Amino acid sequence: MADSRKVGVLGGGQLGRMLIEAANRLNIQVNVLDVAASPAKQISAHDGHIQGSFKDAASVKKLAQSSDVVTVEIEHVDTHMLEEVADQVTVEPSWKTLRMIKDKYAQKLYLKEHGVDVAESLDLEGKGVQALKEVGSSFGYPYMLKSKTEAYDGKGNYVVKSENDVDAAFEALGKRPLYAERWADFRMELAVMVVKTKDGVLTFPTVETVHEDSICKLTYAPPRNVSRAITEKAQDLAKKAIGAFEGKGVFGVEMFLLKDDKLLINEIAPRPHNSGHYTIEACPLSQYDAHLRAILDIPIPASALRLREPSIMLNILGGQSPDSHIQIANRALTLPNASIHLYGKGDARPGRKMGHITITAPTLAEAEAEIQPLVAFVDELKGKPNSTASASQIQAATEDPLVAIIMGSDSDLPVLKAGLELLQTLGIPFTTRITSAHRTPDWLREFSKAAESTSVRVIVGAAGGAAHLPGMCASWTTLPVVGLPIKATHLDGVDSLLSMTQMPRGEPVATVGINNSTNAVLLAVRILGATDLDIRNRLRAWMEGNEKEVLRKDQKLLEQGFQAYLKGMGK
Repeated sequence: MADSRKVGVLGGGQLGRMLIEAANRLNIQVNVLDVAASPAKQISAHDGHIQGSFKDAASVKKLAQSSDVVTVEIEHVDTHMLEEVADQVTVEPSWKTLRMIKDKYAQKLYLKEHGVDVAESLDLEGKGVQALKEVGSSFGYPYMLKSKTEAYDGKGNYVVKSENDVDAAFEALGKRPLYAERWADFRMELAVMVVKTKDGVLTFPTVETVHEDSICKLTYAPPRNVSRAITEKAQDLAKKAIGAFEGKGVFGVEMFLLKDDKLLINEIAPRPHNSGHYTIEACPLSQYDAHLRAILDIPIPASALRLREPSIMLNILGGQSPDSHIQIANRALTLPNASIHLYGKGDARPGRKMGHITITAPTLAEAEAEIQPLVAFVDELKGKPNSTASASQIQAATEDPLVAIIMGSDSDLPVLKAGLELLQTLGIPFTTRITSAHRTPDWLREFSKAAESTSVRVIVGAAGGAAHLPGMCASWTTLPVVGLPIKATHLDGVDSLLSMTQMPRGEPVATVGINNSTNAVLLAVRILGATDLDIRNRLRAWMEGNEKEVLRKDQKLLEQGFQAYLKGMGK
């Protein structure tokens, strides 16, 4: 590549290290301002790096003089110095944005002014213990007490659970500039990496983040059991939020998904972010590639930000021993789909980010099954109780449903019993729902349209009478639908059978025999088995068991004769 521009980065930690990995592929020089032998400098040998503090004005000025564009890998920088050098070098994102975002209370007020939903906050700077008690009276308990600045990975945050916690909270954070935030009763935390370019705002897919001790532990791409409508809504909200700020580059947007499916922005990072590490393996362009391209005005095809394959990212956090991260990495070396990233930080300390591991797989369920033993090992190194559950129990607990069984009425459940028991025998995770094509058409439509954005891969629709359920479901989803006609009071189920088989061209429903839930399930399992060898093997073992049972009965009939055999059958 002919681009000779140099990128200056304030901060040389793991984010800077991964930014350099992306820059090296484009032959772009990155000058790092940080201490000697910082993680980023370890993998970049040239004399353009600057040794010093990214909070030191003279060092920032020196970096600006040797670079064409200056960016950050941490927002806790001297924005006043960046303002001063902004007329000499391009600063991305804008120093105004960095100053606004590094003050989390100012960030929340700014977002609210621009019509972005955030949790309600109160300014407590300079106020004492009594003010914290008044917050409890106003917001109720629990609520979050937060430092406006220098807060990350849970540091600078305190959960005030009751008035009894007020004194301890003030003791822990009272010397900082504080604000209080109303508690968000969320069911899940989501994140979206946003790319702001000279041409507009793009997003990577929505992901689910799981935190432990206020530090991101796992990232699921895509989120588990979240509809496509919600993931798209999260992307739109993230774009709206970042559209309000000046400057180009990648931004990490963390948000809460509340129990009523409302979304609230939690925090914004004006840089690549922990929740976007998965993009290195799971997307055509990583968040680091995108950040470089955005600040240098290099084209970014929107389709390059798509998810190529489901993935799970596990943070390697320091455990109880100095080499705990090495032990985790060595264990991950045995996994066929694991990509390992170590950050070069020396000895581990409890909670310190030492690296991460990303597992990609054709389905999220497969990725979960592969990463689960590694997660258990990580917990063991942290001194947490290790589960003694069997492998099959772990798999059953971690896998999301692959088959959805929907029925028009609970009266269909007895017919479905044989098929449901077969799914249990084969170890196939499933979900059962009641939704009527006639009595709950809106719910059926909502379920059918959302199903393809969940873990579900096949839908079995059971219905009697007019039996529109599987047909209507098929018209709203791209997933395969298996129709199971149920014998009703009249016409012995023939009406249901014909209704399902006579679907209009372009809307197929694979229909089995009347009341034959076993065949409906077996067809669903065979569909799954087409791309899952493990399921195929389980099905083969079950079929071989059937063969053995038939041969056993044949031998018994041969030995006893038909009369004795019938007598044994009670006939």
